[in-house]
Amino acid sequence: MDKILTMNISEMPGLSFDCSCGRHHSFPVHGISIRKNAIEDLPAMAAPFKDKKILIVFDTNTYRVAGERAVCLLRENGFTKVKELLFDTGTDILIPDEKTLGRILQEQDLDCKLMIAVGSGVINDSVKFVTSRTGLPFIIVATAPSMDGYVSDGAPIFSHGYKYSPQAHLTYGLIGDTEILATAPQDMIQAGFGDVVGKITAIADWDLAVKANGDYRCMTCVRLVEKAHEKCFAHADGLPARDPEAMGALMEALTMTGVAMALVNISRPASGAEHMLSHYWEMDYIDRGLNPIHHGIQVGVATVVIARFFEELADILPEGTKELCPPAEEIAALLKKGGAPASPKEIGISRELFRASLINGWTVRPRYSILQFAKDRGRLEELAEKLTEEFYG
Repeated sequence: MDKILTMNISEMPGLSFDCSCGRHHSFPVHGISIRKNAIEDLPAMAAPFKDKKILIVFDTNTYRVAGERAVCLLRENGFTKVKELLFDTGTDILIPDEKTLGRILQEQDLDCKLMIAVGSGVINDSVKFVTSRTGLPFIIVATAPSMDGYVSDGAPIFSHGYKYSPQAHLTYGLIGDTEILATAPQDMIQAGFGDVVGKITAIADWDLAVKANGDYRCMTCVRLVEKAHEKCFAHADGLPARDPEAMGALMEALTMTGVAMALVNISRPASGAEHMLSHYWEMDYIDRGLNPIHHGIQVGVATVVIARFFEELADILPEGTKELCPPAEEIAALLKKGGAPASPKEIGISRELFRASLINGWTVRPRYSILQFAKDRGRLEELAEKLTEEFYG
């Protein structure tokens, strides 16, 4: 029934089972390799497409850290139809918007049979979205342990300045070379850790949605996320020093939560009100023509804020929900242990933006959360004022 809970990551691809939640789950990813020198597994993973045309996508930074090596490995192993697409971003960041998605689509030849994405969040989501619409498989060569979407089927993108997460499809395979991941900028490591920490309030939010709104929940997926937490948090203090074991634990935790999302075809196991605040901040930055802070860093900070909502609303929460969310100060201490920021002021979120996000964050996604709960009970504006004063003075 729930044998997935005893498996390691590499055993999960291809799994199909009847779950104790009453549903049938499947995980149709063909391969996952997370280890030292995992990039050497790319030719074998892509072998079914060896004689087919392949488009490999990277940006300036990801080409340097892994893209050049990926192309060399493919060509050394007899892949002769590899086309390269390089996004030269300069000092800017790549945004998964109409321009980026359109460029990838423009470079996809009619007889292309596989895409390989070399990068992290934006490259992964952009290639995932395009291939889901054109019916192609894709492989992701991860370059940073910065987010949990490598093996999920959601693809957060921007359209007309608004960020939303349309369903896409799962990757054909994931390469997570821990030697490459360890070279990621420290803020991207912080982002990955913040994204994992965010699952704390996401799980509490899911419980609230079940009890207050009648939502579906899979406890197997909840336990998968909790399993991911255990190993990652046990090695959190090794992240600032880029300890290989800590980096591997972080990447496994991000992948495990991605598996949980893939099993239920929704992001609920990994995304709650903390993600709504992050998306709200991100959209505001882009609307003002600014480069947003890394998504996961925002999520980590927002987790502390949302934990305060659970504390403040403890008197009216359904029985057992508050116990799923640790005190905000414990979450802040955990973030600091992993070298990540823990307050909105610390990452440059203005007082005005912070207050607006607390009041309006519930509108970002059609999903029941602690923000909706507070609004429905007439407590949202009161808490927005109190927490703004608390975090900003």
